[in-house]
Amino acid sequence: MINNKLPVNASQKFLKLQTKLTSLTGKAIAHFNMIEDGDKVMVCVSGGKDSFTLLTILLALQKKAPINFEVIAMNLDQKQPGFPEDVLPNYFKKYGIPFEIVNADTYSIVKEKIPEGKTTCSLCSRLRRGIIYKKAKAIGANKIALGHHKNDIVETFFLNMFHGSKLKAMPPKLLSDDKDNIIIRPLAFCEEKDIMTYANTMNFPIIPCNLCGSQENLERKKIKAMLFDWDKANPGRVNNIFGAISNIELSHLADKNLFDFNNLKKKIVENDPKVIPIINLMQAIK
Repeated sequence: MINNKLPVNASQKFLKLQTKLTSLTGKAIAHFNMIEDGDKVMVCVSGGKDSFTLLTILLALQKKAPINFEVIAMNLDQKQPGFPEDVLPNYFKKYGIPFEIVNADTYSIVKEKIPEGKTTCSLCSRLRRGIIYKKAKAIGANKIALGHHKNDIVETFFLNMFHGSKLKAMPPKLLSDDKDNIIIRPLAFCEEKDIMTYANTMNFPIIPCNLCGSQENLERKKIKAMLFDWDKANPGRVNNIFGAISNIELSHLADKNLFDFNNLKKKIVENDPKVIPIINLMQAIK
C-alpha cells in the first residue's frame, strides 16, 4: 500500500494538480530516458516536501508504467541535532514502502574539520554523495533519484554564476563521480509552488530541511527571493530561464573549450550553385 489515498480536503483543483505533477514527471522521465525496464531506483528521501512528492509520484507511476522497475526509499541520517529519526521509518512502514535507513554521523565529522563560521556545504556534500553511492551499489540500485525541481535547477544556475563564475546548473540526468551510478531528477519539469501545494494537501510529515544552518542555503534563499521578485514582475521568467538552460547556442557564448573560435573563418564555395548568383551580383555592383 502506498500513500495514494486522497486527503479528506482534496478538491477538483487538487486532482488537477496531482495529474499535472504526475504528467510532468512522466514527461521528464521519458524525455531524458531516466528510467528503463528492469531498473532499480533508489529514491533519496530527506523528509522534505520535494522528496516526499517524488517518492509518491514515482510509486504511482510504477503501478501504471509500461515497463517494470523497482522503487526503494533511502534516508541518510547524518545525526544532525534535532533530526527526528523515527518519522521516516514509521511513514515507510505505514504505507508498506520498501526502505533503507543509513546512519552516518557526518555532522560531527564536518564540525570537527571545518572552522566555526566557515561554510560546511562542500565537505558535507562529498561525504553524503560517497555514502549514497556506496548504499546504491550495496542494494543493487542502478538509478539514484533526487527531488530537485525546476526552481532548484534555476537557482543553482545563478548560484554557480554569481559565486563560481560558471554557467552550470543541475542536469536532469548525470553519471555519478564514481561512474557507477546514474543520478536522475524526475521533478525537473515541476515548479516548486505546485510541489508545495501538493505536499501541504497530502499532509506529509515534513522534517525541517536546514537543521545545520548552512551558508549555501542562506545564499540560495537570496537567489530564491530574487527570482520570486523577477517572476512576480514578469510572470514566466523562471520558466524562460529554465528553457534557456535547455536551449544553448555555444557559438554565442565565449568558452573556447566548447566552440572553436580560433579556426572560425568565413568560407565561400565558388562552385556552389547557391553562391554563384551572389558572387555575380557583387561583381556587377563593382
